[in-house]
Amino acid sequence: MTTVQPVILGEMPSLSKLYVNAAAQAARRRVLGSQEGSVLPEASHEVRGVTTDVGYLTAYQHFIGETASDVLPAGFIHALAFPLAISVMTRDDFPLPLLGMVHLSNHVEQLSPVLFSERLDITAHVENLRGHRAGTQLDVVAVVRGAGTADTLWRGVSTYLAKGVFLPGIDKPSPAGAESDFKVPDPTALWNLGVDTGRAYAAVSGDFNPIHLSVLSAKALGMRRSIAHGMYLASRALADVGAVKGDAFSWHVDFEAPVFLPGLVALDISTVQPPGGSWQRSDFVAWNPRSGRRHFFGTAAAL
Repeated sequence: MTTVQPVILGEMPSLSKLYVNAAAQAARRRVLGSQEGSVLPEASHEVRGVTTDVGYLTAYQHFIGETASDVLPAGFIHALAFPLAISVMTRDDFPLPLLGMVHLSNHVEQLSPVLFSERLDITAHVENLRGHRAGTQLDVVAVVRGAGTADTLWRGVSTYLAKGVFLPGIDKPSPAGAESDFKVPDPTALWNLGVDTGRAYAAVSGDFNPIHLSVLSAKALGMRRSIAHGMYLASRALADVGAVKGDAFSWHVDFEAPVFLPGLVALDISTVQPPGGSWQRSDFVAWNPRSGRRHFFGTAAAL
């Protein structure tokens, strides 16, 4: 991707307004037809001097099961940067429809603790537009630095799929080989998620994507019921890993099947920590305990 000067925004965009704009954009495309090409915008969006509301932080920590602390959880930082990432994806020159996108995976590098009292510079851009057997995918990259510094504290790469959207000139990859069968392990935790889980997470994260809020809003976007936020599930799994992960770690999660609400989720976490040695890695996997279908899996590893 060509390096360009970032577009500096005066404040963090409103997610609710961005989703309204995305709905209006989708309506225009249905009426006028898509006139976009197959090129991502060569622009990044940046907001400087971002601060954290301690009330939102406390509510977030409580909701996902993190210990109350002055340090921002890695998932909270994702939520903090998320409106900026969405603002890039609602640009007029962004070639894919935002609403209905599927979150395929997320990779985070937490390089240093981030305190709620710190002022932060946050940048987001999109890259790596490519084919997928079910549509078109891309990466959304968010970077968090200390205000006025070049020191990266946190970096996240989210991969999204525009299902059923095939852009001209973007080749579909060859069919993947057969995947190994998932063998259900003994769970270390069971999560009973209520029908209001999506609305409750939206209240602490700001992500009011309609597919998570109600049956009606989810059905309008092709889902049979509302689904849990992927980053809520991944962040709750990371919270279950606990403080053993330390200050600097990588965190990767692949999302395989949605969790429909209400729902029951089984989780297993296995940790690699040699006797007398420091923590190396925790692997986690979550599945539907009734059907055995895997919902997501991932790893947190020391850096």
